[in-house]
Amino acid sequence: MDTQRLVLFFIFGFSMLMLWDAWEKEHRPKPMAQVTATATVPTPTAKPDAQSAAAPAAAAQRAPDGAVPGAATPAAKGETIVVHTDLVVAEIDTLGGTLKRIELLKHKDAKDATQNLVLLGPEHQYEAQSGLTGEGGPNHRTLWNVEPGGRTLGPGEETLEVRLTAQGKDGLAVTKLYRFKRNSYVIDVALEIRNSGTQTVAPYAYFQLTHNGQSSGDANTVAQTFGAQSFNGFAVYTEEKKFQKVQLTDVDKGKADYVKQASDGWLAYVQHYFVAGWLPPAKLAREYTLEKRADGIYAGRALIAAGSIAPGAVTTLVVPLYAGPQEQNRLAAVAPGFDLVVDYGWLTIIAWPLFWLLDHFHDLAGNWGVAIILLTVLIKAIFFPLSAASYKSMAKMKLITPRMTKIREMYGDDRQKMNQAMMDLYKTEKINPLGGCFPILVQIPVFIALYWVLLAAIELRHAPFIFWLKDLSALDPYYVLPILMTITMILQTRMNPVPPDPVQAKVMQFMPFIFSIFFFFFPAGLVLYWLVNNMLSIAQQWQIQRMFDRDKPAHAKR
Repeated sequence: MDTQRLVLFFIFGFSMLMLWDAWEKEHRPKPMAQVTATATVPTPTAKPDAQSAAAPAAAAQRAPDGAVPGAATPAAKGETIVVHTDLVVAEIDTLGGTLKRIELLKHKDAKDATQNLVLLGPEHQYEAQSGLTGEGGPNHRTLWNVEPGGRTLGPGEETLEVRLTAQGKDGLAVTKLYRFKRNSYVIDVALEIRNSGTQTVAPYAYFQLTHNGQSSGDANTVAQTFGAQSFNGFAVYTEEKKFQKVQLTDVDKGKADYVKQASDGWLAYVQHYFVAGWLPPAKLAREYTLEKRADGIYAGRALIAAGSIAPGAVTTLVVPLYAGPQEQNRLAAVAPGFDLVVDYGWLTIIAWPLFWLLDHFHDLAGNWGVAIILLTVLIKAIFFPLSAASYKSMAKMKLITPRMTKIREMYGDDRQKMNQAMMDLYKTEKINPLGGCFPILVQIPVFIALYWVLLAAIELRHAPFIFWLKDLSALDPYYVLPILMTITMILQTRMNPVPPDPVQAKVMQFMPFIFSIFFFFFPAGLVLYWLVNNMLSIAQQWQIQRMFDRDKPAHAKR
């Protein structure tokens, strides 16, 4: 069996498995959602001192009756503050001081390439909320006052700040500061808490992301090709448990498994190509909570103790928010483990170096399509000895095919004698019938890893190649690459030895057409890889076959 045939057979089986899994998820009975009566964030029943407030164990001292309301009061209405930077357009609603909308200026919408992509926004009820727990607030239902200041990051300016103020109960006054930075998707969110009362207080602050749980347009078009669904849901990272993906279905059932209390890490909502995450500083105790609210919206938050604040004192909590693309050169610098939000599946250990090579080839060529071709050539060169061994084995099999046919005709009714005669033939000709299988098995993980790299890397999103190919992460609009891919598969099949069994021979004849159907639904970048790989394989196989035809053994000619 030749390399492409076995690899494609594996792809076919893998795709069928993913299709079945996708169908099951779509048609299995939906579990009854466990609705939370109110969206609650516990608050302290007692006023702990500074040391106990900073410890993760302080969460156990809180009673379940403190609450952060799940939605703004309908009668209230705030002002929308629009902020412009070199990378984003952000909208802050003074009702709640909430970051309501983030438009990414460097990325286009999946459904309408003339429009910028909106990451946070009303379509998915995707918001970044923050405030103090309890009805005393201020929280994301409080009407905040905005201070005068610039709203556009001008030339030569590196940062832009927006300040909002609100008064809570018990003498608490809070200033919420949004700090935007040039060439950065990180927004520093600070809560300056002043105790204007007469008694020491120990408030808790929350930093929350909400989402309706629906997949983005990118996930619907490409990420779910043949059931290969990219992750859509919350993720929690801590040094203790590392990266933990939390399925929304587990949140529905109340069975979400993740670290609840830690002194490090981050909380994020991950979708195909993009991510938003709260990044509390290290060594700051926090509690992570994921839930589905009564209105059906998912909420994930980090709860942080502000410590004891004496009368007249001020304390400040600064928690950065990253809201932007999953660009690996940015993510690694944001926070430890944050680059793990790029979903490369279970072969991440192979996918990372593949992307590293692909990225370096892009720096060299300036075109992602050319980078894919260069990566294909490199992978082919690395596996050249293994591929050569496989093709030599096939060439030997092709030479003895007539003799195998004769043996089959002689012992057609006696399979035991036929198999023994076949084994004797293999022994005489020094042929291992499975000699081409090991090289194939080695290459299969590389193919799957590269599949996920080309599927998950946002760098290929809307990346053009040549002429009609304007997006390597999408399907070829005119199916030129899949058609060429089909042609190369047919050529390879004709170069391979014909199976002695007529039924098997017929199956192999139609196999290229069957498998080519899948490539009509794969991203253009992946089809480009396989097209170049096939062309190189044909050249290599032709050269090896030519050598064998020229130097074929005399006993093989009988």
